[in-house]
Amino acid sequence: MLCILFALFGVLPPVATEIPHEITVHGHTRVDDYYWLNNIDDPAVLEYLEAENLYADSMMDSSADLIETIVAELRSRMHEDEASIPYYRNNYWYWTEYRPDQDYSVNMRRRHPDGLPEVYFDTNAHAENHDYFMLEQLSISPDNRTLAWAYDTTGGHWNTLLFTDIHTGDTLDMVWNASGDLAWAADSRMIFFGLNDENGRTDRIMRKTIGCDDQICVYREDDLTFWPWVSNSPDRKWILLGAASTLETEYRVVSSEHPRDSLTLVHPRTEELEYYIHAADSVFYIETNLQGENFSVMRVSSDDPGIENWETVIPHDENALIEDVDVFQDLIAVTIRTEGLKKLFLADKVTGEGYFADLGGEAATFYTSANYYPEADSIRLIYTSMTTPWSTISYRISTGAVNVLKTQFAGEDFNKELYRSIRVFATAEDGTAIPISMVYREDLFVEGENPLLLNGYGAYGSSTDPTFSSSTLSLLNRGFIYANAHVRGGSEMGRGWYNQGRTMNKMNSFTDFIACAEYLGDNDYCNRDMIFASGASAGGLLVGAVTNIRPDLWRGVVAGVPFVDALTTMLDPSIPLTTGEYDEWGNPTESVEAYEYILSYSPVDNIAEVDFPAMYVFTGVNDSQVGYWEPAKWIAGIRRANTGDAPVIFRVNMGSGHWGDSGRFGWLGDTASRYAFLLGQAGITE
Repeated sequence: MLCILFALFGVLPPVATEIPHEITVHGHTRVDDYYWLNNIDDPAVLEYLEAENLYADSMMDSSADLIETIVAELRSRMHEDEASIPYYRNNYWYWTEYRPDQDYSVNMRRRHPDGLPEVYFDTNAHAENHDYFMLEQLSISPDNRTLAWAYDTTGGHWNTLLFTDIHTGDTLDMVWNASGDLAWAADSRMIFFGLNDENGRTDRIMRKTIGCDDQICVYREDDLTFWPWVSNSPDRKWILLGAASTLETEYRVVSSEHPRDSLTLVHPRTEELEYYIHAADSVFYIETNLQGENFSVMRVSSDDPGIENWETVIPHDENALIEDVDVFQDLIAVTIRTEGLKKLFLADKVTGEGYFADLGGEAATFYTSANYYPEADSIRLIYTSMTTPWSTISYRISTGAVNVLKTQFAGEDFNKELYRSIRVFATAEDGTAIPISMVYREDLFVEGENPLLLNGYGAYGSSTDPTFSSSTLSLLNRGFIYANAHVRGGSEMGRGWYNQGRTMNKMNSFTDFIACAEYLGDNDYCNRDMIFASGASAGGLLVGAVTNIRPDLWRGVVAGVPFVDALTTMLDPSIPLTTGEYDEWGNPTESVEAYEYILSYSPVDNIAEVDFPAMYVFTGVNDSQVGYWEPAKWIAGIRRANTGDAPVIFRVNMGSGHWGDSGRFGWLGDTASRYAFLLGQAGITE
């Protein structure tokens, strides 16, 4: 199956055996020579992946000293002992701590701000016997006595859900193959949770009493395009059972005081209608696209929550996208995106009249966080920009004062004044202005000479906000410019921005990214011959497509867990995420048009005999979101077609999934290796 050649002075790239496999759909036949790689139980597949890692090791061996230096830099920007700012919930103050040389959090609480601290969950103790350990749920019962926690040791989200007595440590109950979703009844004994099917898709919501054999299914999702979940409202008065596809949602609710009552359907799923419930006591605040694609906020009594009773609080605005709602005693705090940037709008709960909070003037972003006490006079936020480390801040409603509670440590020698962040616009093929956020070190900037790392995503309506990365300093401090291309497919410029970059408009994402790179090169923001592209997951599809479309434009490409075998994956409904994403990519099984369109850009299907740029591609063998075989097939195809001599490196983590290694230190070596690759290709070796 595999031929591994050893040269006199090193290891040559692995050569995957070609075994033709025909895939015929709509009368069209494709031949996939590397289809056999989609079988991790085949010893030949493992041999091939291990050979790729050997080759990657050999290719990066000359950068060992640089990698070690960068690892030390990354580690120096992390406090050995770190603690978050406590937040208040249900009569306790909660926070997390990281202690010297420990990879995982110690979860703490105390009854009073100056009371005796209590460890209620030490993640390190549970992770010590696992190569990979991800805590995917951590929730305390309303009576503060029982801890629910779910963990995965594969990287594939195969969770075990446990219930333990916080004070004795005794295990009270255990559930296997859980989704990680959870909601408590008010009695602290009855719980609702999700279960996965054999493919890893959540298909059931269950109810049971902890320690009792009374488990029943309260909801089963038979539509493979929908994915159900369950949660509590922030005040825990409601159990919210939702189900969603890409463009539709549906909610059922039940009082946590009466968990055995029948679930109340708020409104049945309706084509392209999305609504999200923010429940507070007896009122539901509903974030919905009922009035327009950029969403509005409506309210309704929990007594009769049908859509016919929804009343507008904040109307739809074609120039402002509503993204989130937090409910306080006298107002609602609404996260709104205008002109590509987030703002916090504080509105009257009935009239919607209000004002924007002044959080600072720079191009920054924020996320509301841990606001569980509606009577509070302050709003907790996480605030950051490309030059401002992640900060926990408090906005006082009564005075408008902003108090910085904590700023992320970014190294003893970090000086914000050394760096500059700017926002520019490129012009796409159709004349659309595409925003670009970029950051660089001012004293190292020389017009037309700096290498550039251009990052992109552009899918699912997910926006790439201007945020701080302490690790990126290792590139900036060596002269790199880092930029985010806010291509269509995200929601940076409103919901329409998303619609212009999905399904039959997906090509816009790719041409937007290319336009951004050309603009930055043509206007001397960087060295035109030193432009690097990066993206992960759906962003990996983005950079995979632009690599095929314009291989000459990139000095190098870094692609993480890339979704590059798009057509074959979207033809396979057994893959958990496929059926729920027909509204994102199209359904090539049912639609000839969708089939032909995805075929036109799917990176695996569009490899040509060209000089490929230098490539660094990485994946995880347990990835349940993008199968490892997608980049494996892509790399094999590139190696076969490549007429150039730039290195093509494929790194496979044999024990992780979509998000890489677990723990706060596990990512350091992989990140340093990718940075060393970029620096090496840019001719920066020190």
